[in-house]
Amino acid sequence: MDQLLNQEEREFAQHMRDFYRTEIPEAIRYKVATGQEMGKDDLVTTQRILNKHGYAVPNWPVEWGGQDWTPVQRHIWLEEMQLACVPQPLAFNASMVGPVIAAFGSQEIKERFLPATANIDIWWSQGFSEPDAGSDLASLKTSAVRKGDVYIVNGQKTWTTLGQYGDWIFMLVRTDPTVKKQAGISFLLIDMTTPGVTVRPIELIDGSVEVNEVFFDNVEVPVENLVGEENKGWTYAKFLLGNERTGIARIGMSKVNLARAKAYAAMTRTSRGTLLDDPMFSARLTKLEARLTALEFTQLRILSTQVAGNDQPDPRSSVLKLHGSQLQQDITELLVDVLGPQGLDFIEAPATADGFTDLPTASVDAIRDYFNYRKVTIYGGSSEVQRGIISKAILGL
Repeated sequence: MDQLLNQEEREFAQHMRDFYRTEIPEAIRYKVATGQEMGKDDLVTTQRILNKHGYAVPNWPVEWGGQDWTPVQRHIWLEEMQLACVPQPLAFNASMVGPVIAAFGSQEIKERFLPATANIDIWWSQGFSEPDAGSDLASLKTSAVRKGDVYIVNGQKTWTTLGQYGDWIFMLVRTDPTVKKQAGISFLLIDMTTPGVTVRPIELIDGSVEVNEVFFDNVEVPVENLVGEENKGWTYAKFLLGNERTGIARIGMSKVNLARAKAYAAMTRTSRGTLLDDPMFSARLTKLEARLTALEFTQLRILSTQVAGNDQPDPRSSVLKLHGSQLQQDITELLVDVLGPQGLDFIEAPATADGFTDLPTASVDAIRDYFNYRKVTIYGGSSEVQRGIISKAILGL
């Protein structure tokens, strides 16, 4: 990547590289590098270190902890973080509800929630999808009926990632059922300890409990927990999803995983020498590397045409999300094929001097990750939704 940057950007990249490898505990980075499950404490510890140095929420307004960086510097911040195997700031806090509150919340709501959100003193959950409202999110039915100074909320949300840790949940709720479905939605903040809120875990195909169902039974929510204007929630949701998709390509993470697969292949003996000497495998690997390079060039090209300080969602982020998520799935499939039965177990591996980016031994539960990554072409807007956005907002079809 350094060859694509000017001198100032290269210096910035080196600064972030050094920071991540000296300030973030090595034990946490090793967990990320070797595919171990991250606990809540690991994520909280990392984000608080980042926040202390002003690196947790650089996309926020400066007055609330953000940085006056160019779009390319934000890209460097994220990619170097991924290359150093540092857990990213909790997305629900840093790139979802935080930017929405900063852009549309009242001064009172900003002061009440933004500092705690940046420092992860509040762990946010996302309450968007419902059993019959996923990709067609505007069909949501969870209702919020105003009675005096409270809303009475009833309904169900599903696929609530890490909801078992949630302190608060940001919600899309229907406040006016009589108008066009997009026009009657509001954005509401709910304390998850409120009576009537029930969280039920969902076991995934990889055996983990990462997502949940959340039920609301006559939950009373103060009116002051409304973000922005009533019935304007669809506008805020589109803003949130646009921000979410920008970083969802995970180019740095894909680089790490592809380098790991290449290192494993170099250790796998075949009749030709190693797996890297096999023409079929070599061609497959080269194609993935070329696609990843093309995606990075595309991202940098998009970033170079964005204006610093303009936080409006860029529809071109759908291109990054579409191709980035497919690449993530293809790389996990490659890892499964390289490791074979070894991918079923965790194998202890030593750290490298380069910060774990090219571990030489099998250390990822490849099967588990393969199954888990089936979701990446769905969340943040499915691939079909991204193609629709591209055709309408970019190609004008």
